[in-house]
Amino acid sequence: MDDIVRQAIAKWPNVPNCFGWLGLDARGNWYMRDDQAQAAGAFAGGNVASKGSLLKHDKLIDFIARNYESDKAGQWFFQNGPQRVYVELEATPLVWRIGGAPDFAVTAHTGERARAQRCVLDEHGRVYLDTHLGFGLVHTQDMLNAAEAIEQGLWVPEEVATRDLPLRFSYVRSPSSLQK
Repeated sequence: MDDIVRQAIAKWPNVPNCFGWLGLDARGNWYMRDDQAQAAGAFAGGNVASKGSLLKHDKLIDFIARNYESDKAGQWFFQNGPQRVYVELEATPLVWRIGGAPDFAVTAHTGERARAQRCVLDEHGRVYLDTHLGFGLVHTQDMLNAAEAIEQGLWVPEEVATRDLPLRFSYVRSPSSLQK
C-alpha cells in the first residue's frame, strides 16, 4: 500500500466504503461503473452496458494495482486514500499471465510475481491457479503456456465446478450484492 494512502487513512479514519463502482474483468481490465452502468445490471454475466467504462490511464491503473487487496471476508477492494472501493469481479480476484518454458513465470494482472501452489480446471476448460497472493484465472492469451506446464507435469489440475470456486477459494464476486 502506498504511504500516501496510509496517511490518508490515518487522517480520515471513518470514510464510508464504496460498492459497485469498480469492476475487474476476466482479462485483468479495470472498469469504472457509473450509476448508469450499475443500473444496467450485474458486472459479472451482465451486458456490455453494465460493465461501464474501461480504464485506460496507466498511472491510475498502476495506483489501483498497488493498493488492491482483500479483507477477511474475501471481498477484494482498492484502497483509494481513506476509502475502500470494493471490486465487482467478472471471474476471480486475480488474473494470471503465464510466461513460456522453461520456468512458466506467473504474474498477476497487478504486476506481482507469484508462485503457483495449486492448479484448478473447471467444467468449461478454464485454468486457474491458487498462489501465495490468492486465487485467479489464467488469462486466455496464456492458455498455451499453461497447457504446456500441465503437460510437463509441473501443474496437476484438480477439477472444481465454477459455482464452487468462490466458496472453495474464499473470495466474493460481488461485494455490492451483499449490501442489498
